[in-house]
Amino acid sequence: MTDFIIDHSSAVPLHLQVEDMLRKLIEKPEYKDGGKLLPNEINMAKRLGVSRSTVRQATNKLVYESLLIRKKGVGTRVAKNNISTRLNKWTSFTHEMDEKGLPFKNYSIKVHMVVPDKEIQQLFGISKGEKILKMERLRGPESGPVVYFVSYFHPRTGLSMEDDFSKPLYETLEKDHHIVASVSKEGISAILADAQLSKILNVKAGDPMLFRKRVVCDPGDRPFEYNLGYYRADRFTYTIDIERA
Repeated sequence: MTDFIIDHSSAVPLHLQVEDMLRKLIEKPEYKDGGKLLPNEINMAKRLGVSRSTVRQATNKLVYESLLIRKKGVGTRVAKNNISTRLNKWTSFTHEMDEKGLPFKNYSIKVHMVVPDKEIQQLFGISKGEKILKMERLRGPESGPVVYFVSYFHPRTGLSMEDDFSKPLYETLEKDHHIVASVSKEGISAILADAQLSKILNVKAGDPMLFRKRVVCDPGDRPFEYNLGYYRADRFTYTIDIERA
């Protein structure tokens, strides 16, 4: 903690500075995956030169995001195997996990040419019966798969069965097909795992899941990807910061 300094002259609120410090602290090897207990709030406040309530406010935020676990009489430690992603800034899944230092891999990749349903036909403005590329990916850390993605792509992307889908998708689209991902329009809901999802993600039928529907558009606001994401709710957390109007 000697590496972290709180700037009392900064316009950034103290609790946000402490929160940022905590996010960096829990990435250190000794704290990751619930190893070492974090310094207690009293000692942390003294070291940083802030009030205990400021430390508590910052800690509460990470507890709320399921990044930390606080146990009375024991202390606070990093939550094991929980993956968090933020909604206030969109980036590719691969890039975001790389930034967090979480090595993710593809457990399986399947690519097909299919005739999409009516919703996707209308979204892409394509004719009935026209085939488009569909990609299914099962992804997760070394401990096992945590998310199942199903993507449909507009024909103008130029993607084909010959592309290397083991590479980061949006880098491939931009470098090889000159398609730039600019805007992501998303909806998130809670669902229960059906028989198919329980088998794919190794959960019980009826277990809670996070379901995300995403439409990715180019700078001209033209949709080129329709993506469905199914996340294990016990391994994944979505977080968002909302400013008061």
